[in-house]
Amino acid sequence: MSFKVVIPARYASARLPAKPLLDIGGRPMIQWVIEAALKSGADEVLVATDDERIAAAAVHPDSRLMTVMTSPNHLSGTDRIAEVAHLRGWDERTIVVNVQGDEPLLPPGLVGQAADLLARHEDADIATLSTPVTSLHEFLDPNVVKVVTAQNGTALYFSRAPIPWTRDGAPQGLSSQTIFAGAQRHLGIYAYRVDALQRVTALQPGELELTEKLEQLRALQAGMKLVVAAASVPPPAGVDTESDLIRVRAVLGVG
Repeated sequence: MSFKVVIPARYASARLPAKPLLDIGGRPMIQWVIEAALKSGADEVLVATDDERIAAAAVHPDSRLMTVMTSPNHLSGTDRIAEVAHLRGWDERTIVVNVQGDEPLLPPGLVGQAADLLARHEDADIATLSTPVTSLHEFLDPNVVKVVTAQNGTALYFSRAPIPWTRDGAPQGLSSQTIFAGAQRHLGIYAYRVDALQRVTALQPGELELTEKLEQLRALQAGMKLVVAAASVPPPAGVDTESDLIRVRAVLGVG
């Protein structure tokens, strides 16, 4: 199976400025992400950015630069990836996996799993992964995106709200909920075919996306088919805050 990986990376970040360039063991974070992606089995790995500092830091282990410079006007990483597909002239059936630039601990196998999931579902537009919600706190946390699916794995809905909601588990409302069995946390890794990538980025954000602030709802509301599978290995969290950065450094043993 052939697939590409594109890592969208931007310099600005509300909570952690210059995030792709943050030091982890003497190397910028984007370098750790690149090296994980290179182990995924992809036939090509590229970084999509509009920032020369990130471009200079995005280096293959054999010292080749790996950057495609993209427009500074993109509102999302998906838009940036769509521009890369256009600039590289990839065929509309080419599979492209979106790997987030703030996932230095990303298990490479999950990248290949997402690509393989899409390859096995010829009628699907997008493939993504999930993992079980492991605590009530996680279930109620609006920063943890939840997904519910049909029996065939097709996504029914994504939400920041706690879904599926067990009515009888919360007799006094939200704070009294005790049940989260069966809930799934959505992981922010996506595999697209190029034709679907171009279609979704041509759409205007819909009501659901604007309400939940979840880009995947644009595709879902437009009637596109998203397939979801359980992640083959538990993924560690990415880096959104300074405390996340400290945790990642500790996990990697780099202080």
